[in-house]
Amino acid sequence: MAERPTLHTERLTLRPFTLADAPEVQRLAGAWDIASPTLNIPHPYPDGAAEAWIETHQPRFEAGELVNFAITRRSDGQLLGAIGLHLNTRHHHAEMGYWMGVPYWGQGYITEAAQAVLRYAFETLTLNRVYASHLTRNPASGRVMQKIGMQFEGILRQHVYHWDQYEDLAHYGITRANYEAQSVGAR
Repeated sequence: MAERPTLHTERLTLRPFTLADAPEVQRLAGAWDIASPTLNIPHPYPDGAAEAWIETHQPRFEAGELVNFAITRRSDGQLLGAIGLHLNTRHHHAEMGYWMGVPYWGQGYITEAAQAVLRYAFETLTLNRVYASHLTRNPASGRVMQKIGMQFEGILRQHVYHWDQYEDLAHYGITRANYEAQSVGAR
């Protein structure tokens, strides 16, 4: 069994989810403010869904499809949210996705976690590209993408059907060359 990674930042530990996290995942992700602007989180969040989701992580990691991290605060271990990469090994790229519990918004946690995952994507997984999308009615998610160096690539008009309406997706991406150039410039 391949061991899933753990990453550390100044304030955070990004670690594999465990079944013990399920009640907190259900509580945090089940909030309307989290589920509404994300595509894959149900509302109301059904009992057992968090456990079922967590149980997919190891097999999908071993298959080279996904790496998911629980975003936790280093100081007390509190679960704050989730971040992950949906991997496409054939094309050497990944889609980044994330959510942060409402009580932890506006504290820079998701940006800090996204920077660490981007570093992991390029420096450990040696991917060529990472991209992400957000519903246009959720501009805060786009600001995170901008802060980690992703470039706006366009709007996919009425690209998804979410909760009985068509929604536009803003698309961002960063290549390995862009990441390396930013890393050199930051030194």
